[in-house]
Parts: sequence; C-alpha cells; structure tokens
Amino acid sequence: MPNWTETYRGAVPPWQCDVTEHFTVAYYFDRIEEAEASLAEILGLVGRPYQIAARFARELRAGASFHIESAVVGVEETRLRIGHRVVDSDSNEVVTWFDESWALPASPVPAERIAAWNGPAAEERAAPPANLAYIPTARGRVKTADIDHAGRFALGGMVHRFSNASGQFGNAIGMNSAYMTKNRRGFSTFELILQLSGALQLNAPYLVETGVALLGNSSLRMIHRMTDPRSGTEVARLSQYGVNLDLDARRPARWPDEIRERAGALASVA
Repeated sequence: MPNWTETYRGAVPPWQCDVTEHFTVAYYFDRIEEAEASLAEILGLVGRPYQIAARFARELRAGASFHIESAVVGVEETRLRIGHRVVDSDSNEVVTWFDESWALPASPVPAERIAAWNGPAAEERAAPPANLAYIPTARGRVKTADIDHAGRFALGGMVHRFSNASGQFGNAIGMNSAYMTKNRRGFSTFELILQLSGALQLNAPYLVETGVALLGNSSLRMIHRMTDPRSGTEVARLSQYGVNLDLDARRPARWPDEIRERAGALASVA
C-alpha cells in the first residue's frame, strides 16, 4: 500500500520476553519511539503523541524478526493521525497496529503523504467511573536509562512501569507467580490505550495506581494511572485489556473463582 514507510527493522531478543513467553509490550513502545522519530524527521513533525492505541493481533516470540511501517493516516479537525504497523518479516503478516493522535502541525500535510488505514477500527471503551477504586502498584524514580531525546520519561520506560503495575495487581488478586507456574498461565494483553497528559523529568518520583474497569470470564481490563506523588498531578493513564492465557494451548482460560472473587472485591471498594 502506498505512502507507508519502513521506519524500523529488527528482531526479538529472548531477554526481552516476559513470563507469558512473548515480546514484552514495553519493548513494542521502545521500538515505536524509534519509528516515530524516523517518520517525524521525514515529515518535519515536532512533539510527541498525546494518545496511542495499540491492538495486538498475534504474538511475537523470541527470535522472531519484524519491521515497522509508518504513515500519516488522517488529518482531522483537532489531530493528526499517525499509524504504525508491526510486520512479521518472515510471513509479512501485520501482528500489531498502533494508532496515534498528535497535535496538528503548523504546516499542512500534503495529500500525497496520507496513507489509507487498513488496521482494525477503534472500539469504544467506556470511561472508568469517577469513583473507581485504585490500589498502589508501582513506585520509583525516573532513571537516566528512561529518558528520551527530549529529556522526558520515554514511552518504553513508562510502559515498563505499567507492566510492573500489572504484575503487582495480578498478585493482589491471586494471579501470582505460584499460580502462574503451577497452572501454566500468564496475562496476555490484546489492547492498550495510552493517554499522555504530562511529562516527568530525570529523577522525578512516580506513583502508579491500578483499578478494575471490567472483569469477564477470561478477560480483564485494568486502568493504570501514573502521577507525580509530590503534587498528585496525573501525567499518564493506560487502559490495559487482556486475557488469562493458557501458555500451552495459547488460548484464553476462564478465571478461577478465587481470582474472580478477589478482583471483584477490589473493584467494589468505594
């Protein structure tokens, strides 16, 4: 399809896979940051996205080779849409889609630069209730290795902290390492929606808190919010939707009753 540009090419190192035995979601964002920079350089864009929606269609596992293709996929009244597609270099199958919202640039984007979006349509997700109960799930400080070229907490670093928060939350509802090892289970994310409302600099503290937005038979949607604990100001929010994955069958598995009860109890706290 015309107007899509290759912006990254690489492979999945085994040490960048998680307990679910596939490419860790934070490393997708690490590679997407590189793709963004390459496309921004081509188009003369300045800044960073304020929302990123990721849809994971298929896993990438250790040793897989892949590349990223990027394009402007829409110019709307208040935003510029940037698309990235992560492609399995062996099969040429698109395995993950990223749909980003940027501020409109000062100069219009030429029509010939705009590509057709052939990824999945965005699904409407209900906003979490204002009184959603949150528990603390990650806390620390921004390190030198977390900083991007503009001196801000990089996307990959932020998503790593949200992934850690997911693990902490799993432990709180009984999806701990003992359960996952004994039952050969893992949490597999199929959708992420990251909203950026601020930025943290080097050595700034952060706090992540997590709540349950939806609990299904095998699925779970978590809302993670990252704040600067010095002021309470929210700087990022992540909606993470995934399933309890049977690691052998590579299919969703029903939540055990005990985990459902513990997650439900957390969700019901006012």
